[in-house]
Amino acid sequence: MPVRKAEAVWEGTLKEGKGVMKLGSGAYEGAYTYATRFEEEPGTNPEELIGAAHAGCFSMFLSAVLTGAGFPPNRIETSAKVYLEQVDGAPWITKINLTCRADVPGVDQATFMEKVDVSKKGCPVSKALGAVKEVNVDAALV
Repeated sequence: MPVRKAEAVWEGTLKEGKGVMKLGSGAYEGAYTYATRFEEEPGTNPEELIGAAHAGCFSMFLSAVLTGAGFPPNRIETSAKVYLEQVDGAPWITKINLTCRADVPGVDQATFMEKVDVSKKGCPVSKALGAVKEVNVDAALV
């Protein structure tokens, strides 16, 4: 399997500094600062990228699980909210909420929710984020 690459450069102190994160493929490059990460300034931050990675991985994994069960989906749309909070004086990702809406012909609600649970636990990014204490998935068929 391929090895994926990314990089980040940070210049300066934590509060006054600035940085750039890049995907190895060149598909994304974005600036970030203390204010874009810990305040509400416009811009990106590592948690936003983690949320995108988790939403993308979950959607693909759910598609594979549903297809394997005989229910190929037309569309799976997943968004993520990543909560960065202070715990014992240090920033921690404490919770991730995924919201998933899926168009899956022929699947019943119970089967769909079973496959959602398998995907929540099984997607590689979920496994990598095992230290996050709370991961919730609000999933529904549309």
